[in-house]
Amino acid sequence: MRILIADHQPKVRFALRVLLGRQPGLTLAKEASDAVEALTEAMNTCPDIVLLAWDLPGRQELKLIPALRRICPNVEIVALSSRAENRQAALKAGADAFVCKGDPPEQLLLTITQPSFGVHRPVVGNAQ
Repeated sequence: MRILIADHQPKVRFALRVLLGRQPGLTLAKEASDAVEALTEAMNTCPDIVLLAWDLPGRQELKLIPALRRICPNVEIVALSSRAENRQAALKAGADAFVCKGDPPEQLLLTITQPSFGVHRPVVGNAQ
């Protein structure tokens, strides 16, 4: 699975890059630090999964998720936030899953590698 990381925090992108790099079958397609860059990279790579910071600068999240889906109709989107209260808004905006940034890394891996990912909009960790 090819993954686009879209987060404005360099440390978060680095941690995700390291985590994903250790997993067989997961490949980093590109990284983006704002919404415009995320849309451009999605257009260039059409990833299978986008790890999307809910507070990504450059475009309102409610508009960014549909824009990503227009570019890559089959993309799975995981909203990431340090605030569990963003869960409902992210799922309502069209994210397939929501993971808190403070959750253990295994929770993110479980979310993106489970066979039913995207089908039932899983919610994991402290976000419940």
